[in-house]
Amino acid sequence: HVQLVESGGGLVQPGESLRLSCVASGITFSRHDMSWVRQAPGKEVEWVAGITSLPSLFRAASYADSVKGRFTISRDNVKDTMSLQMNSLKPEDTAMYYCAARPYWVRQYNDWGQGTQVTVS
Repeated sequence: HVQLVESGGGLVQPGESLRLSCVASGITFSRHDMSWVRQAPGKEVEWVAGITSLPSLFRAASYADSVKGRFTISRDNVKDTMSLQMNSLKPEDTAMYYCAARPYWVRQYNDWGQGTQVTVS
């Protein structure tokens, strides 16, 4: 039974920071690519950042243009956790943030968490 649990959301002012965390269970975490996606009210789901399952020496992170330079994704394959450090937050970052996982050999993300709300106002 796959379980992804996000935490760390909250209400902050523009320019402030938040750190989101995702704890995974029920999967072989080290063999899963991970991503953060978000959805603002009335808008489509937006991919935010992703990090591969590769060993740290070869691991790759990627970001949506809207967050590049402000957000940093990371993972800990010992603790089965993923994080998203969000700096210089803007009102347009307001959304529900979800953690998503896929085995590295699978194309789509089929496992999602329940989300954590981030409000920048």
